[in-house]
Amino acid sequence: MAERGRPAALIITGDGLNCERETAWAFRLAGAQPQCVHISDVLRRERRLEEFAILAFIGGFSNGDHLGAGTVQASRFRHALREDLQAFIDRGGLIIGICNGFQTLVKMGVLPGRGASGAAAAPVADHAPGADTGRWQRTATIMANDSGRFEDRWVHLAVSPDSPCVWTRGLRRLYLPVRHGEGKFVVGDERILDALRRSGQVVACYATRSGEPTMEYPANPNGSEGAVAALCDPGGRIFGLMPHPEAHLVPYHHPTWTRRAALGLPLPDEGEGLAVFRNAVQFLMGR
Repeated sequence: MAERGRPAALIITGDGLNCERETAWAFRLAGAQPQCVHISDVLRRERRLEEFAILAFIGGFSNGDHLGAGTVQASRFRHALREDLQAFIDRGGLIIGICNGFQTLVKMGVLPGRGASGAAAAPVADHAPGADTGRWQRTATIMANDSGRFEDRWVHLAVSPDSPCVWTRGLRRLYLPVRHGEGKFVVGDERILDALRRSGQVVACYATRSGEPTMEYPANPNGSEGAVAALCDPGGRIFGLMPHPEAHLVPYHHPTWTRRAALGLPLPDEGEGLAVFRNAVQFLMGR
């Protein structure tokens, strides 16, 4: 359990996942108490979600990305821990899914959630098993990049000021790296995307240097519909994004920090991604 005043964050590890150390460091810097736990221990309920206030699905290649990125991990959670995870959400827990974690949340049907799409929305068919038409209705998926290649680059993000997302409060721009071969967000119906925009669930879009959402490659590295880079659920507590905030925690992570230093320009006190984790911890501590 977490020390008094420090929310406990569960970071799922194992079976092809990575980035656990960076994510744990991010939560620790933000004031949380992270614990890295192997997915098998969670699925067997040797460690229970009720012990934690935050749940993190991290990046990597869960189960080798067989059947599509995040698909097997999503199926395992949907069938083994559906009730536990729904209880965690109903209790007010916070969830973040980064890269492969975002793919997992979308393919579980946890994101974007039913609030924007409505009960009549048709589930997306992407040849993935276990598409759910119940409470966790699949209305979107994440597919292979339009470029046909693995994209490893830094991208600009325009963050919506109208989003209910607690993870991005006060943020308007972010500069983060992407590292994925399957990052194209796709919905089954244009009306769903419009509804997500109206509800503020489109948290961030791939953008130009000037901050304008764009479909142009390489600023939009995967061809995501609507330039969508990040989503939240209708309540703003479940957050998923393809870029990696845990990879920009200190100014020395920025790709041009040596150039700035050589020019005598000041470096910021911290990397831009840290604010994402701090927002979540401050939300819980304030609540």
